[in-house]
Amino acid sequence: MQRRTAAVRGINVALGIWLFISAFLWRHSQGQFTNAWVVGALCVLFALLAIWAPRARYVSALLAIWLFVSAWSIPALSAWTVWNSALVAIGILIASLVPAEVEVRGARTVPRL
Repeated sequence: MQRRTAAVRGINVALGIWLFISAFLWRHSQGQFTNAWVVGALCVLFALLAIWAPRARYVSALLAIWLFVSAWSIPALSAWTVWNSALVAIGILIASLVPAEVEVRGARTVPRL
């Protein structure tokens, strides 16, 4: 189970790293630039923390919601920036909502603390 948890959280780490790096790859408005590198760094931090403290994944979900909303509300210099942020937000949200363990029909799982 630990492998699955680490793999799913690894997806969020990768998306956070991409978001952080993307802030520096092309020209952004000041608001979009700051938002991308800050949210990217926080996504990496909370995805790593969620490996050991599973409830931290909910912070990643909140960051994803913020990123999606801000993609459309913070002025951007290009549509690419908006779509990049929106798609990364969707990926982070989906990965952050995957629980640490899978409930198997007819079997009991031991919850992680």
